[in-house]
Amino acid sequence: MSKTKAGGSVKNVHDSPGQRLGVKRFGGQKVQTGDIIVRQRGSSKIAGEGTAYGRDYTIFATRDGVVGFKQKSIKHFTGRNVRRTEVNVTQPV
Repeated sequence: MSKTKAGGSVKNVHDSPGQRLGVKRFGGQKVQTGDIIVRQRGSSKIAGEGTAYGRDYTIFATRDGVVGFKQKSIKHFTGRNVRRTEVNVTQPV
């Protein structure tokens, strides 16, 4: 006879690895064409001059330069204004 009762099956024990999202290159850093600047889900940060979106909203550099971030107000269809961070890549002077 068993000394412990039946434990039953365990649920919810699978753990997925982290997705490594976030800012990869910060303001003032030099980037080359194709370098990933921000990995994100959705457009919490928007692509500005010298950057573009990947198909999963990743922002990458479309030219060589220096990364810069600035706050911008975006108007939604409903008329609501929302603040978003715009990512730019400018030519070094």
